[in-house]
Amino acid sequence: MIATFTALLCAHALADFVLQTRWMVDHKRHPGVLILHAAVVLLTAQATTGQPAHPAVLALAAVHLGIDLVKTYGLPPGLRAFLADQAAHLASLVAVAWLVPGLWATGAWGGCPGLLPVLAGLAGLILATRAGAFAVGLLMAPWSETDLPKGLENGGALIGLLERGLIFLLVLVGQPAGVGFLIAAKSVLRFETTSRDQRAGEYVII
Repeated sequence: MIATFTALLCAHALADFVLQTRWMVDHKRHPGVLILHAAVVLLTAQATTGQPAHPAVLALAAVHLGIDLVKTYGLPPGLRAFLADQAAHLASLVAVAWLVPGLWATGAWGGCPGLLPVLAGLAGLILATRAGAFAVGLLMAPWSETDLPKGLENGGALIGLLERGLIFLLVLVGQPAGVGFLIAAKSVLRFETTSRDQRAGEYVII
């Protein structure tokens, strides 16, 4: 069951946060784009489980499409919709792993147990960096129009990506105390700017 869930989680991370382009996100209300995304979900699940035609993989892609339909047409955009959408996708992965625990073992990669840690690590890295970027972006959306000091174009996004990647690696190697050092270092580096501009200071603190 854990092996199946790991493979499906990696597939989900790839489909939603790597292979789903900005254009697809912006045009998701178009039925053709939703179907295209569902096809990507199916292909990634087939690839990571080694099950090209298993009914459970086909059903998972159909459920993913249904969840995205509800989010796209039934929920107002924002952080709550994003979290609800991801929670529903996670629940569907758990359900498939529980109902068909042998999906991984009977697939093409069942004889390659060494592949599972790679899939788990890849899924974790994608979720920490790419999924984290979407979550933080939605969290900070209410202040997106605030007139803050200008920096490098896309510099903030790149810094956030690197920060989350470092945090993931620090936890992975058993050094979570390094996360505190990272936060302290960022605060020190931003001190001069934030001390002169209260809005910038509050933004950095958040």
